[in-house]
Formats: sequence, C-alpha cells, structure tokens
Amino acid sequence: MSKVLIIGAGGVGTVVAHKVAQNPDVFSEVMIASRTKSKCDAVVKAIGNPAIRTAKVDADNVEELTALFNDFRPEIVINVALPYQDLTIMEACLKAGVNYLDTANYEPKDVAHFEYSWQWAYKKRFEEAGLTAILGCGFDPGVSGIYTAYAAKHHFDEIQYLDIVDCNAGNHHKAFATNFNPEINIREITQNGRYYENGQWVTTQPLEIHKSLTYPNIGPRDSYLLYHEELESLVKNFPTIKRARFWMTFGQEYLTHLRVIQNIGMARIDEVEYNGMKIVPLQFLKAVLPNPQDLGENYDGETSIGCRIRGLKDGKERTYYVYNNCSHQEAYRETGMQGVSYTTGVPAMIGAMMYLKGLWKRPGVWNVEEFDPDPFMEQLNKQGLPWHEVFDGDLEV
Repeated sequence: MSKVLIIGAGGVGTVVAHKVAQNPDVFSEVMIASRTKSKCDAVVKAIGNPAIRTAKVDADNVEELTALFNDFRPEIVINVALPYQDLTIMEACLKAGVNYLDTANYEPKDVAHFEYSWQWAYKKRFEEAGLTAILGCGFDPGVSGIYTAYAAKHHFDEIQYLDIVDCNAGNHHKAFATNFNPEINIREITQNGRYYENGQWVTTQPLEIHKSLTYPNIGPRDSYLLYHEELESLVKNFPTIKRARFWMTFGQEYLTHLRVIQNIGMARIDEVEYNGMKIVPLQFLKAVLPNPQDLGENYDGETSIGCRIRGLKDGKERTYYVYNNCSHQEAYRETGMQGVSYTTGVPAMIGAMMYLKGLWKRPGVWNVEEFDPDPFMEQLNKQGLPWHEVFDGDLEV
C-alpha cells in the first residue's frame, strides 16, 4: 500500500491516472498535479474516483514541487510533464526524499537535443540519498528497452543488430495533428537522424533514410530512420550490439504539412518579435493545432511497436521480433485517450508498480533495461499491452 504523485494531466497523464486507479492493491493513495488544477479535476471526474486528490504545481519551480512533495509525501513521483522539466522534478525529489520515474529524457528548451548525460549526472546524488530514479519508462523509450533486455536474458547469448520499429497506422481524420505534445513531436522529427554502427554514431539528414517495413496486422508502411534516446542507453548496456537503429512511420500528407511548417518558419524554437511581444513560433503553432488529448474519439486503426533483433544463440544466428499492437478505439473506450497516449501511460504505471513491489528498487539513476524484465513483461499482458513473438522470421532490416 503506497502513495503515488502523477505530475502532468495531458493524454499520457490521463492514462497513467486511469491505470493507477485500476490497481488499488498497489497504489493506495493518488494525487494528480499540473499547472492547471482544473485539468486534474477533469481526469478525476472521468475516472469516477473522488478519493484521488489534485493540486496545482509549476513543474519548472523546484521550491513549489518540493513543498508539494513534503505535503503529500508520495513514495514515488511519476513525471509525465514536459521533458524540459525532468531536472527540476529530480531536484525536488532529492530535496524531499522521493523516488522518481519518467517517460522521456531531459532536453533543454532552447535546443532540440536528446542526451541522457544531464540525468545520468544525478546517479551519485540519488545513490547517496538512497533513492531510485527510473528513466524512460514509456513505450519507446521504455518497453523497447525491456523487450531488448528480455531477449538478451532468454533468447540470445549475444545481441548484434537491433532495430526498434514504431508504426502508427491509425487515422484521426484531421488534416494535420500530432499524437503527443506538438512542440516535442515536431522538434524530435525535424532534427538530424542518428544511428549506431561499429562503435560510433552516424548522423543523417532529417528523414533521409527510409524503407518500407511490414507491420503485423497492418501491412507495409514507409518507415523513416530517426534518432531516439533509448539507443544511447541500449548500446551502453548491451555492448555486443554492432548496429542499433530506430524507425518510425509517417504518411505523405503528414510529411508535406511538416515540410511546409519548416519552410515558413513555424518549426523555429527561437524567439521572434510579434506586435511588440516575444513569441516562439513552434509554441504558437502548438496553440492552434488540435490538442492530442482530443483526438481519441474519432481515432481508428492501431499502433504496432516492437524490436527486431538479430544475434547469436548457442553459436547459431537467430532472429527475433517482439511487438505489441494497440487499438486506438480500445484505448479510447478504456481511458478516453488514443493509442499513442495509452502505449506510453500504461508502461509508466507498470514501472511505478515494479518499484513499489520492491522489484525495481535500487538507489541511483537507471534506464529500464538495467532491471529484471520478466515481472514487467508479465504485467504488460495483464494491463492492456499484450506482446507477441516471432522467431527466425524475415526482419526486413
């Protein structure tokens, strides 16, 4: 029986709150906090559990966060706010003596740049405080790392080639919308691609490398090579990997809109002057685009995310594909949110469950693949993200 504090009341935060409420044997008391308390109250109303508390907090303000943590005394904080706020929340956790979990690595607001170094630098401080920090516990990063750890534990003596593949074959029936925070989404896609090969990082132009990959129950989809943060931790924790890449699907209409957004300067993250005020074009664009939280009702189709792995077992080459398909409509029926929010929120809840059960409790700062994957994989099947395996099939990569 334990207390959990969820920071963030967007699409992912809503899913986390629903799933936490479904597991009262693990989560005895729950609070949802965000900059706008009314959003937290709306989530509680949708869940229908008035025992869930809500609070207003500025996640950019260490003192405000610390005061809230000291007042509520949670055992763990689930951070599903913005990646810019990871470090302030980690600082507050250290000040208040609270354990920490997030779904995406820190990135500075003024540079579209993913790197774990900022958070890994907290390792010694969390160790000395006797606190656990679990990084990147969404789907990718998150389940993608747990899939890899599970494969390494059970199916390979040596993982050599890893391709993480992420397909959203859903249709939200909007001309253009992003499936999670538009600011974070567009920053991620418009930066240079990167992949790991033979001990070094190779940089590509944005969306330069692409190929058609076939996804279960979906079929072939154009898949583009991106840089994704879990590659950085996975090649460190599985040093036999010779090549690691990340692929994501995009439709041509989406890419056309994205190209126009870039060409007219709306993807800029630096300030411009408008009517005597300073505004960031990408933040203004976020304000006029559809809210990802509101896409669920008319969303159909499904996502398919997995790991395609090649390596050695008992001296012989083996291929292995482990994946989950998630229906947008089923996710909406359960939580009121679409599948992209669902696939991120469910693993965040399971990660907190792993900590509270004492299964992933280790002072320091850790990526998910550094823990035992088995109890997490078991919970994925129970909590709405069942996984499937294909042995010795054609990986296409």
